[in-house]
Amino acid sequence: MVNISNVLTHDEPLPRRPFRVAVAGVAGSGKTTLASRIAGIIGVPHVEADALYHGPNWVPRESFLDDVRSMVARDSWTTEWQYAAARPLMTERADLVVWLDLPFWTTTLPRLVRRTLRRRLKREVLWNGNVEPPLHTFFTDPDHIVRWAIFTRFKYRAKVSALEATSPQVAVVRLRSQQQVEQWLAGPLRWAVDESARYSSHALEPRG
Repeated sequence: MVNISNVLTHDEPLPRRPFRVAVAGVAGSGKTTLASRIAGIIGVPHVEADALYHGPNWVPRESFLDDVRSMVARDSWTTEWQYAAARPLMTERADLVVWLDLPFWTTTLPRLVRRTLRRRLKREVLWNGNVEPPLHTFFTDPDHIVRWAIFTRFKYRAKVSALEATSPQVAVVRLRSQQQVEQWLAGPLRWAVDESARYSSHALEPRG
């Protein structure tokens, strides 16, 4: 059970306009899509963590953590909160973590299966020329993305709970359905951006 004081719901106001946002969630929950949408609303770059991590032939890039450090050092960004060694670097600089805690069996898993099938059947080119492995590897590879999602579907509860102690400066929003995602994007996130813009506009108005 998640019970930490700084977890916000989909309809609660944000404490401030976010500029550095990490999106958490099990594989297939829609982290990359949401991080990209957030980037568009708040007007910052989206850097895909998988693109930094995966080299040709799925070999991890040696420069991965250095690239993450360079990314988080910027004033603004969105990315996916993934890879154990990278998460602390992200949360050290993030001002918001958005946790996609969607229903696994009815939402996340079907999405992941559809995505995996589409990518494989269409031979979609992913990061650095990689393509999804043959479908039969679901049965032979314990790290197959679908099996990985099933086995790790509960891990974010503990990881998000730990943020209060390790990164108390980070606000956390928990979104539990696609409807809540849409409501949060159009509500609290948009309000935070608009309020920040109004404040900046007033601050620039001439005095006297």
